[in-house]
Amino acid sequence: MRGGAANECLHIPLRLLCGGLLFTCNAVMWTFLAKALRYSSSSTRTTVTTTASNFISSAFLGQLIFGEAQITLWWVGISLTFSGLLVLQRVSPQDTQQNTGTKKDE
Repeated sequence: MRGGAANECLHIPLRLLCGGLLFTCNAVMWTFLAKALRYSSSSTRTTVTTTASNFISSAFLGQLIFGEAQITLWWVGISLTFSGLLVLQRVSPQDTQQNTGTKKDE
C-alpha cells in the first residue's frame, strides 16, 4: 500500500507539470505564428508552413518520446492535407489580385 500512496502523491504534480508544458508549448507556438504573420507577405504561406511543421514535429516527437509508430494511413492523410494546403497557397487571393493588377497596368 505504501507504494500506491507514493504514486498518488506523484500523480498530481506530474499532471500539473504536463499541463504547464502544454501551456508553454502552445504559447511558444502562437508567439512564433504571430511573428511569422507579421513578417510574411502572405498569411497563406505562413499557415502552410506552420501546419506542416506542427504535423511533422508531432510525428517525430511522438516517435522519440512515446515510441509511437505512425501507420501508413496517417502519412497518407498528412500528405493529402499538405497537398490541399499547397493548392490553397498557390491560388492565394493576394497572388490573384497581383496578377489582375499587372494585367490592368499593361
